[in-house]
Amino acid sequence: MGTVTLGVSIAVPEPYGSLLQERRASFGDPAAYGIPTHVTLLPPTEAEAADLPAIETHLSQIAAAGRPFPMRLSGTGTFRPLSPVVFVQVVEGASACSWLQKRVREASGPLVRELQFPYHPHVTVAHGIGEEAMDRAYEELSSYEAAWTCGSFALYEQGTDGVWRKINEFPFGGGGAAPAVPAQGGSSMDQPSLRP
Repeated sequence: MGTVTLGVSIAVPEPYGSLLQERRASFGDPAAYGIPTHVTLLPPTEAEAADLPAIETHLSQIAAAGRPFPMRLSGTGTFRPLSPVVFVQVVEGASACSWLQKRVREASGPLVRELQFPYHPHVTVAHGIGEEAMDRAYEELSSYEAAWTCGSFALYEQGTDGVWRKINEFPFGGGGAAPAVPAQGGSSMDQPSLRP
């Protein structure tokens, strides 16, 4: 079956997700439309395709133990000069994101991995583009605000075309069926389990 590249993240719901994706594209980031707007819980990770059922069971168990929590984004930050990233800050919900990402990568599970940098929840709005464009992203979104109740997280797979596509969504508390996989590429990514 081979290997797959997986990621786990919290989707930023509408209308915020599309707005930030459009802004990321406007700064000249070529990856903007291949990456749904999100807060990372597990960065791109290689896994055996045959392990997907065990991975989904693992994520289901984590979600079943969780509960919805408030998320709030406010202002911008950057990882420069260490890493060429400008992001919108997670100012509420960061501790819940930290708890979740530790569970996703725990030693007893199928997604064990070390992180290159200490975990810092954020929403990337520019990555690996020119310094002037990075500065513009930092300035233009410095007063950005968004808030919602996070009710789930999702497992994504990166295709050979570089586009990240949702495989499954995991609602907290184990309730309800997962919503349909959203369309990709700049179109609406409604998240029925999230309430803006």
